[in-house]
Amino acid sequence: MYEDKTLKCKECGNEFVFTAGEQAFYAERGFQNEPQRCKACRDARKNATRAPREFFTATCARCGGEAKVPFQPKTDRPVFCSECFSQMHNNG
Repeated sequence: MYEDKTLKCKECGNEFVFTAGEQAFYAERGFQNEPQRCKACRDARKNATRAPREFFTATCARCGGEAKVPFQPKTDRPVFCSECFSQMHNNG
């Protein structure tokens, strides 16, 4: 029913393929318009509107090293560095 279409990105001017599968997805969701930007430009546009992620520094409860975490650490719960967290996660 659908065939791949080559479209031109309105942002960078490069051509990109609007696949038959993507067209079926758009139709299933009721989208009326074809995409106007290639994937790279869509991703760049999305990332430009997102606020940068804030990281907090804490002391790892297991090794005592520095841990950078994407949440405000609380004193009543232990915080682990990524290495210790991975080791604990892999060991069950």
